[in-house]
This record gives sequence, structure tokens and C-alpha cells, in this order.
Amino acid sequence: MRTDKRRIQTAVLGGADSDEPLMLPMEAIELDAFRRHYEGDTFWCGTLLGGCGGQLTTKLYTDKVCHFAHYADPDGLPHLCGRHARGVNSADHLYVKSAAAAWLGNRGEEAHFEYARPGGAPLGSVVDVRWPRGALRVHLGHAVAPEWDNGIEPVLALTVPVDRDTLIRRWYVHRIRLDSDGTMRRVRIGTEAFARDTEWFTLDDCQMTERGLTTPAVERIIQSRTTTPPARWPAAKAKKEPDADARAQVLLRQLAHARKVDAVVVVNRVCREIAGLTGTSTATQSELDDAVREAHQWVREQSDVRRELFERLDEAVTDGRIQQAREMLVRANATAAHNRTEDEDRIAGAAAELVAARIRAERTAQKASDLTARAAASTVRRVLNDLRGRGRRHMSKATLHSQAQLLAEEAAKAGKHLTPAQRREVERWVRRSDNAKNGVVPAAPARPADKGPASSKPGTASDAGPAKPPANTVTVWVWKDRYGGLRAADHQTRPEASVRHVPLPNDTGPLQRLYGNLTRMITEREAAGSPVHANRSTLTVRLWETHDGDLTASLTRRKGAMVAPLTLPAELEPLRELHAKVVAQMKARGIPRQPWTKHSKRSP
Repeated sequence: MRTDKRRIQTAVLGGADSDEPLMLPMEAIELDAFRRHYEGDTFWCGTLLGGCGGQLTTKLYTDKVCHFAHYADPDGLPHLCGRHARGVNSADHLYVKSAAAAWLGNRGEEAHFEYARPGGAPLGSVVDVRWPRGALRVHLGHAVAPEWDNGIEPVLALTVPVDRDTLIRRWYVHRIRLDSDGTMRRVRIGTEAFARDTEWFTLDDCQMTERGLTTPAVERIIQSRTTTPPARWPAAKAKKEPDADARAQVLLRQLAHARKVDAVVVVNRVCREIAGLTGTSTATQSELDDAVREAHQWVREQSDVRRELFERLDEAVTDGRIQQAREMLVRANATAAHNRTEDEDRIAGAAAELVAARIRAERTAQKASDLTARAAASTVRRVLNDLRGRGRRHMSKATLHSQAQLLAEEAAKAGKHLTPAQRREVERWVRRSDNAKNGVVPAAPARPADKGPASSKPGTASDAGPAKPPANTVTVWVWKDRYGGLRAADHQTRPEASVRHVPLPNDTGPLQRLYGNLTRMITEREAAGSPVHANRSTLTVRLWETHDGDLTASLTRRKGAMVAPLTLPAELEPLRELHAKVVAQMKARGIPRQPWTKHSKRSP
């Protein structure tokens, strides 16, 4: 039996924020063995995959995949977790770390690992592996572009593109993939070269050499590139050089184009090439001399333009005009990037920092806005699912209105993260709420006293003023709390409560009990002037919800109704009015005015 209780932070279907990932079995029979093996351990939502860090439990199913689930919130509120990825590959960075640590450890190397996030990339996109004699950067996604000349060798996932020029220049690049093997993920290293198929190997087939990470395919590629191939065709004849006049015309066109795009460096280079050109005709040479003279004059004029450009750029940075500084910095980099003075470098550097700060702020604001929109969309989907399950017939008008208002507010924040179908459903619930709020429920017709209790529907206002409560009734305010439970009071304490005029009972027992309570309360109130005890001075009210979603109440028995004790008013005048109504009913029914008591059986 296990005695060492561990705190395990799960990864995907299971796993840990430690070196060795842990996967939860998907089949019910395997989950039973998993539970016995980890009996006494606790599981927590993994923070290395964007989880919330809350405690989890295992869910066993026979009709679908077994999985981890968060514990329910003690207040009944939905649990919000920032982790969205649920697939096995979302923990690949943990498997890469575990496999690389074991591979380097077998070779006597102690490695340091870091889940880098350059530029705010998603967690797990990049895994940096460093040890005393080398370093690797593993790209598991395309969020971060690989860097080839920074001293760290990239290893790319299949989704990371590599252009043709890079393959030709570097001879080869390394790829990585992870294959599922039971409850584990196996690392495979591939070598890709230009005009060659990618060859895949296990980590045990790979070595670390002076060239970096090496596979058997690397040796073959290096051997083929360093061996001189046999000559198959005779050497080609040297091409005939164009005559000097034709070359002069090409240089004149290049000079005109360079001046047109304000390329001072190109203008100086073409002028030097013209100076070294010989063998041209007299007319062509005269044309070249005129072009070079005009070009030198243009270069001197560009010095003044350049000085004015950097002065305006410095003013834009000082005044904080970011858009103008951005436009002028682009122009300065395109036309004045050569032979800069210290002042020009300082101005350009300050402008670049200002523009970069604005770009970072815009990205941060966009990311915050996107997170807010995603959270709002999640709230909309949760509320819609709840409303679909409950329906209009099983909620009060106040609940429907509050839920519809929440839907409208969150849908406005969600933006593009809601589908058109979800927006149409939100609009339907808002219209239903407006119709229920503006609708008028007609008063039910009065019934004769000998045909059962009167309707529990509230009275409505007429042209003469608000309707008075019907005779022989008790006024009750009924509402639903935040958990869907029914509540009642003898006075209005909640703005969303609906008024119900509950008819007094017509049978003997309840009338006698009510008469006794009222008589006692009036006597105690008049004699002592102290508050009446509420332990016996209550009416038993039964609450339920009708098929159309309205709340109603009654003093009579009803199957499925919720029983709520309603405290009788302690003031003397309301007690006397209720007492008179009870006495009138008892007199009409011929019920004696005596407290109703439960007779105990006599012993034989």
C-alpha cells in the first residue's frame, strides 16, 4: 500500500509539470488499474499548459473516453480554466524535455531546459535545450521563426516551413515529430535536404558532434557534397563580352533608376564603374561624362535633403508623433542607411525604440481585447446551454430577463468569436425576455366560495386605479433565488418578486389552526406589547412553477410543490383584518371557533 502521497499536476489527458509526463488511460478497464496505482495521490490542472492549477478528479466512462475533470465549485458557479488545448499533442513540449533529458543523461551530459516564449509566443511552442558542449532550440509550432546564425541549432516541427535557399545554403535541416505509442509519445528526428526525402531516426541513432546534431543521413549528405562529381560534359566556351558602348548604355540606365529611387549608394557605385569603363566611342564617352557630372551634383544636394530628413525625424520623436516618426524612419532606412554619423544613429535608434514600444503596446492591447472577447464568448455559450436545458417554462420572468441581459452584454464583447447561429439564438432569447417583460397577464375571474379556492393570479390595474386584493386572501410575494429555489414573504423585499393573493383554506383543520394562532397573537400583542414569537405564528405556503414559467402559491396541498413557512404579520391591525376574514369563513362553513388540537389516542 502506498504511503507517499504526491501532488501531481496533470498535462493533457493526464501528466505532470515534472520531467516525466503522465497520461490518463482512455479505457475504463485501464483506468481502474491507474486509480489503484496512484491511490493516495492528488491531481492538479497543469500550469505548464496554461491550466488554472485547480484540483482534478478522474472521470470513468464506458460509452466515451475517460478523462480528468475539475472539481465542482462550492458555490455552484461554473469553473473557468484558461486552458483550451485538450489533445495529446498539447503536451509535446513535456515529452520532448523528458526524452532529451534521458538521451543526454545516457551520454553523461546534464542539460538545462527552458520553455521560451519570444514575442509572447504560446507556451510550448519553443523548447531550449542547453548543456556545456552544445545547445538546441526545438520549434514545435510555427509561432516563432527559426534563427540560423545565432549559435543555437534549430530543430523544426513538420509545420515549420523552410525555404529552398536555406536548404541549399545549410545543406540540411533537422526535423522532429512525436508518434503516439500506447500511453506514451515517442520522439523521432528527421534530416531534410534539398531534392532529398526526409529520413527519420530514433534519438538513439543520433549523435552530438562538432557539426552539432548528427544523424546517419547527415554523414551521407556531407560525403556527397564534398566529393567532386566526375565531368560529364565538356567545358563550355567563354561567352563573348558585350562591347563598351552597350555596357555604357546599361550603366546609364542603372544610374537614372538609382537617382529616381534616391539610392545614393547605388549612384556612387555606378559612377565608379563608369570611371573604370574604357573603349567607348567619343559620343558615348561625352554622354557618360555629362551623366556623372549631374550625378555628383545630385549627391551633394541629397546631403541637404538627408540633414533635413533627420532633423524632422528628431522633432517627431521629441514631440511623440509616432505615426510620422514611423513613416520617416522607413524613408531614412531606405535612402540614408549608409555612412551615418553618431547623431544620425542616435536619432534613428530613438525613433526605432519609440515605434517598437508602440507596436508592443498595440499587440498587448489587442491580446487583452482578444482574451476579453474569448471569455465573453465562453460565457455566452455557457448561458445558452443552460437556457436550452431549462427552457422558458421552468424559469421566472426575472430570471429570464437577467439571463437575456447578460447574453446581450457578453455577445457585444465577444465579436468574431461567436458564430452567426449563436448570435441569432441570443437575439431570440432577448426578444422573448422583452415580450415577457412587456406582456400583461389578465386577472382570473372570481369563483364562488363553494367551488374551491380562487385563482392565485395577481390582480391587474384598471382605469379606476390599482386593483384591490380579493376578499378572504393572504397577500404573498414570491420569487426565485440565484440557485432556482422558490422563496416567499408576507411583504415585498425583492424587486423581482411577483404578488400572489393566496385564498384562505375552506376546510376545518387549517381554519381552526389559523384562528388559534391569530387569536393567541392578538392577545399576546395587546397584553404585553412585545413582539410575538414566530415559531408558531406561521402559515404553510406551497410554491410551484406553472407550465408557462409563472410562479404561484397556495395554502392547499399540491404534488411537487415546495413548502415554505410564511411568518404572519406581527402588527395588530393586519392581524385583526386577517382574523376577521378567517372568522367569516368559519361562520360560513359552520366551524366552531376553537383552537384546533390533535387528539391523542386514549390508552385502553
